[in-house]
Amino acid sequence: MRSLAIIIPAHNEEKRIRKKLDAYVPYFSNLVKTKKLEGVKILIVINASVDKTKDIVFNYKHQNLEFIEFIKGGKGFAVIEGFKHILKEDYTYIGFVDADMATTPEEFYKLLLKIRDYDGVIASRYISGAILKPRNTVLRIIASRIYNFFIRATLIIPYRDTQCGAKIFKRNALIKIINNIGMTSWAFDIEMLYLLNKAGYKIKEIPTVWSNEDYSTINFWRSGPWMGLAIIRLRILNSPFKRMVKIYDKFIRIFKPAK
Repeated sequence: MRSLAIIIPAHNEEKRIRKKLDAYVPYFSNLVKTKKLEGVKILIVINASVDKTKDIVFNYKHQNLEFIEFIKGGKGFAVIEGFKHILKEDYTYIGFVDADMATTPEEFYKLLLKIRDYDGVIASRYISGAILKPRNTVLRIIASRIYNFFIRATLIIPYRDTQCGAKIFKRNALIKIINNIGMTSWAFDIEMLYLLNKAGYKIKEIPTVWSNEDYSTINFWRSGPWMGLAIIRLRILNSPFKRMVKIYDKFIRIFKPAK
C-alpha cells in the first residue's frame, strides 16, 4: 500500500502555518484512517525563521507531524534537506507544497491519484483546466508566459509551469537525482525537473485550482531576472562549456546586490 510524506518549507510563516496545518494534518490523517494511505508524514522544514513559526509548529502536536530546523538557507535548501531527511525512511511518495493555502489538501491529493503511471506529478496553473483565484493581472500573465517560454527553450523541457509550489515524486526517482541538485533558492525545482527529464523519468503536469488570496513572499519583478540568470547557469553546467561557470559566477557577483 502507498505511503506519503509531504514537505512544507517554512520561513517566517507565523501568519500562515497554523492554517496550513489545520487543513493538511486532519485531511491526510483521515486518508490513513480510511485506508487510502498506509502511512503519512507531514514534515515542516523551518529555515532561517526569526518569528514564532517554530513555537506554533512545536505546540501543534500530532503523530503524523514532524519538524526540523535550520538557521540558514532559502526555500530550495529547505525542501532539498527535507527530501534528504525523508529519504532515510521508506515512504513510497514524497512531495512538497508551499506554506500558504494556494494549494488545498484536496488539490494536492489529486497529484497522488495521478502518479501511478508516472515518476512524478506537478501542479500547473498554465495548462487547460487550471483555475486561478483571483485571476492574475495582465502584466503578471505576460511575464509568467515569457519566463516559462524562456525556461522551456533554454533547458529543452516540456513543462509549462515549473514554479507552482505543489509537486510529488516517487521515491526511486527522487533518490537518483537528489544529490545532484545544486540550486538552493527559488529555481531549485526547475533543476529537479531538468535532471529528472534528462534521466528519462516521466513527469505528468496536471491542471490545478490555485488560490492567491494570501500575500506572496516573492517579488517576481525583483527576483525574476536573477531566476533567469540561474537558468542560464544551469544550462552552462550541463553543456560542453561547463568549465566557464566559474567565470560566469565571478561576473554575476559584480552585479548582484548584497543581501
